[in-house]
Amino acid sequence: MHRHHRMVAVSAVGAAFALGLTACAPGADSTAPAEESPAGEVSTDVNELGDVTLSVWDQEVRGGQNEQIEQLNAAFMEEHPNITIERNSQAFDDLATTLRLAITDDDAPDVVQANNGRNTMGAFVEAGQLRPLDDYADAYGWFDRYSPSILQYSTYSEDATEFGEGNLYGLPQVGEVVGVFYSKSKLEGLGLDVPQDWAAFEEALQAAKDAGETPMLLGNIEKWPALHVFGPLQGSLVDAEEITDLGLGNPGASWTTPENEEAAAHMQGWVEDGYFNDGVNGTDYDAAWQSLAAGDGVFLIGGSWLAADLEDAMGDDVGFFVPAKEDGTKATTGGTGLPFAITSASENPDAAAAYIDFLTSDDAMDVLAETGNLPVNDTAEHAPDSGVQADVFATFGEVTESGAVLPYLDYATPTFADTLGQALQDLIDGRVTPAEFTETLEADYSDFTAGG
Repeated sequence: MHRHHRMVAVSAVGAAFALGLTACAPGADSTAPAEESPAGEVSTDVNELGDVTLSVWDQEVRGGQNEQIEQLNAAFMEEHPNITIERNSQAFDDLATTLRLAITDDDAPDVVQANNGRNTMGAFVEAGQLRPLDDYADAYGWFDRYSPSILQYSTYSEDATEFGEGNLYGLPQVGEVVGVFYSKSKLEGLGLDVPQDWAAFEEALQAAKDAGETPMLLGNIEKWPALHVFGPLQGSLVDAEEITDLGLGNPGASWTTPENEEAAAHMQGWVEDGYFNDGVNGTDYDAAWQSLAAGDGVFLIGGSWLAADLEDAMGDDVGFFVPAKEDGTKATTGGTGLPFAITSASENPDAAAAYIDFLTSDDAMDVLAETGNLPVNDTAEHAPDSGVQADVFATFGEVTESGAVLPYLDYATPTFADTLGQALQDLIDGRVTPAEFTETLEADYSDFTAGG
């Protein structure tokens, strides 16, 4: 719970959705039958379905994430008393592991949060394990609610060979932007202003080191956190279109370029210069951001999803920014949170679609903002007046409107999360050179794009 946010009573949320759901459900038919619609048809009148237990698997486990989903789940069941949500909530890494088995089971969940990338959503689409949502998108108006630039990250061809084109397979609740969290008191103690560009940021890292501070915190035992450090750094040096092609696994780009090698050299140089905490690859992700909250470092590069917990722990002492490139624009990793999708095995697709519509409606965006999350739609309208969330909302707006939002690099191929995660650990530990790092990534990327 954020100190400057009010708690929203479930009854009040339910009342708001009583109006909101009707408005968001064009085509709802009060005479719909009391069973699921025949194949090829959908119904938005879920109160006529009879008693339904909806199995939902999510990874909304941190403070503000868990708070919003609990409020919305309770409000949905209050609005639809015939539907009971059976929630299975797991941390990101755990969900990624267990979902692969659960989705193939005869008793698969109805609704799941599936990582957008080829190794998760793409693999599920290829295996026919997720239901296309275009018919529900037409019924509920999702194509009008979301911008094409957001929906592309949940869109695949039916055989999953094309990413960003084809059928819609999920809807996200939140936007995400990766940037630099910092301690305002630490920066003030160093006599530094908030760095406006990458050159100033590196000067601040050196100043922090010279003062005996830990300049930058990173916990990379899980391997994926370093992707969120390398991504923005790469965005400062490599053309955004090339990074997009690399990130989506589309042909025509290359990892073995001087610019990508320079990004890898910068990352390794930060380690060699002592800008990170000791034992990065043996440090837990949560332990790293908790160290910033405890006053043990100056900067931490991470995603906007950390803002709620950091603000809860640090209050007004935490800030957020993205350094500008040499041309003054900002390019950084971001996009959307994990989309909510419907499994092909679900026996309750109409109820599942109504639930996803509920989680992503205009009223849901209000609840997301009130619980310290970054709504993916109407973001500017929900920006708070002050605090780190004001920084996050402003940065997300600036990057999406006048900069470049770069895809998460692990989207690229079914194996790229493992390939890049291990390569970054090797780069950090000095086991590979920057050139060897890019060659390793090129081998995975080029093999995939060539159809290998």
